[in-house]
Amino acid sequence: MICCLGAGPGDLGYLTQRGRELIETADVVAGFRAVVDLVRPLVRGECKIVTMGYKDQVEILQKVALLHHEGAKCVVVFMGDIHFSGFQFLERVERACGHPVETVAGISAAQILASRCRVCFDETSFITFHRRGDIAPFQEHLVHALQDDRNVIVIPRPWDFMPKTIAVFLLSRGVGPGHRTEVWERLTQNEAAWLGTLGDCCADFSDMSIMLIRTLHPMPSQLEPIETQGTVGMRSDASVGMRSRASGAAENIACLREDDRAAPKSSRAN
Repeated sequence: MICCLGAGPGDLGYLTQRGRELIETADVVAGFRAVVDLVRPLVRGECKIVTMGYKDQVEILQKVALLHHEGAKCVVVFMGDIHFSGFQFLERVERACGHPVETVAGISAAQILASRCRVCFDETSFITFHRRGDIAPFQEHLVHALQDDRNVIVIPRPWDFMPKTIAVFLLSRGVGPGHRTEVWERLTQNEAAWLGTLGDCCADFSDMSIMLIRTLHPMPSQLEPIETQGTVGMRSDASVGMRSRASGAAENIACLREDDRAAPKSSRAN
């Protein structure tokens, strides 16, 4: 048995119950070092741990496939969710095994970002550049999504297409500098958040960053009108809808920081 498992966005609190059960009962747990280190506290003492890097992943996956064919229960762990930003690695696992493998969904950083910044996926495109090979088609998709008045959640490529490079590329393609832009690092730990405009996005960020570029024309709420006559303090539903789409991030950041200040020191994320 072998399965590929999304381990969540970097915090065991976001690992699914199914994922935890698979890791705790595995004979072999394999994956990139950072992901294996995340789930290591759940691994049994007798379980074989196999780590790999970008340069040796093909060779190491052949060894994992051999253990699988010998009857070991193997779990290959991915950061986030496999189908959000890990499909190339899944293809390498299946190539090594010689057959399709079971996949178990996880929680992606893109989902956490959508929650933090209050954007919904039916008005938002998701594009990952965390891949090997030619990214030109995905760059075109990014431009077109913004031209189509959609929000875009972007996972950068650490070695050559990070937030400030993405901003330069988009501006060179005629995308307006006024798009409200947010860059988050280590979302589950609330370590950093940058808010500004696309034209001002020129800082350096870590390879744990994820980016939201908001549309210039957010969709108005489609909730039915509320009868407000005679109701004291009731605001228009249209204004609330626009507020939730356009300004949720700053409010959520303020709430998160307030919660962090109020929390006992022992309960704060490290």
